[in-house]
Amino acid sequence: MENFLQWISANEQLLYILVLVIFLGFVVISRVPTILHTPLMSHANAISGVVIIGAIIVMGRVEPDNYVALALGLLAVIAGTINVVGGFVVTDRMMEMFKKKK
Repeated sequence: MENFLQWISANEQLLYILVLVIFLGFVVISRVPTILHTPLMSHANAISGVVIIGAIIVMGRVEPDNYVALALGLLAVIAGTINVVGGFVVTDRMMEMFKKKK
């Protein structure tokens, strides 16, 4: 526990930046008009694909006995995959809204 608190105090500025980026991302995304949602979702899917590839590369280079890094890599792969699949489902549903009905 003491090591964790030392890590937090050593990386305090990075944690502040992370919290501000999360808040800024939420504010920016919430203000996106509906017409721009599909291109934005496409870019988010591409970024999630990069996260998946990066996590797989990191998991391949980590030592086999480093279970924390392997677990975090697996979590990143799972979360990125869920995000990509969910993004494609949402994009497909939105694109069907614009199709003409026969």
